[in-house]
Amino acid sequence: MKLLEGKTALITGAARGIGKAIALKFASEGANIAFTDLVIEGAGADTEQEIASLGVKCKGYASNAADFEETHKVVEQIVQEFGRIDVLINNAGITKDGLMMRMSEQQWDAVINVNLKSAFNFIHAATPVMMRQKSGSIVNMSSVVGVSGNAGQANYSASKAGMIGLAKSMAKELGARGIRVNAIAPGFIITEMTGQLSEEVRNEWAKQIPLRRGGTPEDVANTALFLASDLSSYVSGQVINVCGGMNT
Repeated sequence: MKLLEGKTALITGAARGIGKAIALKFASEGANIAFTDLVIEGAGADTEQEIASLGVKCKGYASNAADFEETHKVVEQIVQEFGRIDVLINNAGITKDGLMMRMSEQQWDAVINVNLKSAFNFIHAATPVMMRQKSGSIVNMSSVVGVSGNAGQANYSASKAGMIGLAKSMAKELGARGIRVNAIAPGFIITEMTGQLSEEVRNEWAKQIPLRRGGTPEDVANTALFLASDLSSYVSGQVINVCGGMNT
């Protein structure tokens, strides 16, 4: 039997990159997939078709994850169309890097709202569903810089550190209801975003990684599958670094 057979997973920011890899991995293990992104046309529509081709139900929803009311509306739609939510992956995220002295309030607010407030929004909207089911798994996508910090990324690091604190707090609040909450802290993952960096920068990154390579979205997806499935039925309130040994 597949690990997520008959379950429904809600994944935010899944039109491309790590979110898409998680959606595909979950679908291959039998999960029906509801995913959100700012826009579904284009890459989102292609992702929707690719996932559906695996023989599961899939629908993409255009939604601003940073908007509280919009999030509650889209979760209501998902419950109406899928009937349940077993797994929530809070993956929506952006970067607006810069040194603190040059960082604008807009850069700070945008990153905190998309990366951290979106997780609050979706947990707030989805947990009543999981409580009624008396089961569920929530995974917050953090980052190694949320654990160790990084110069020039104060906003991003703060948002990702917040994802860890949020996961640990929710694990304590929701455990009695059968809901597990964890966080994943990816390191240098090769995506469209990191692919825009120069080869020199990528090589410098690799030198800092004990495994001497960047990770793949699939590496993160495999960890997300573990946390979403019953393989991790006694794992909650934890942070798993997927970083090739960067954070030890």
